[in-house]
Amino acid sequence: MSLGNSSSPVSTVSFTEEQEALVVNSWNVMKTNSAELGLKLFLKIFEIAPTAKKLFSFARDSDVPLEQNPKLKAHATSVFVMTCKSAAQLKKAGKVTVGESSLKHLGSLHFKYGVVDEHFEVTRYALLETIKEAVPEMWSSEMKNAWTEAFNQLAAAIKAEMKPAVST
Repeated sequence: MSLGNSSSPVSTVSFTEEQEALVVNSWNVMKTNSAELGLKLFLKIFEIAPTAKKLFSFARDSDVPLEQNPKLKAHATSVFVMTCKSAAQLKKAGKVTVGESSLKHLGSLHFKYGVVDEHFEVTRYALLETIKEAVPEMWSSEMKNAWTEAFNQLAAAIKAEMKPAVST
């Protein structure tokens, strides 16, 4: 099967209506608090993998405490929102989509900064923990599985594009 120049390496997304409902319903609850949740996500990432801070100039080259760092807050919010929006519309779109950015752009950035599989694993774990804490009354093994599947689809799409950027 050839994927050609598809914007996503996944030709058909395996995401059930039940998974979609769990993700969409929890995202609808979380979205009003996405700045705080995004920051929590990144603070968890840095707690689990302190060396990950070296990947981010605004964390590496700053004396400002992470929880007060405006560049970290902005980045964390955009990553959390992009991840959740991508997950929430995975079934409807039938593929991974990432809003204003492109998978090629995200892939080349992740390649440039030396992101490896373990970073995606830490991020997935931190994301699941952040969501679990954000919507404890909704959390279930089914919801965990739905968010895991959505994140894995996004990570696979980014990894498939992890190569040097091509100058135009």
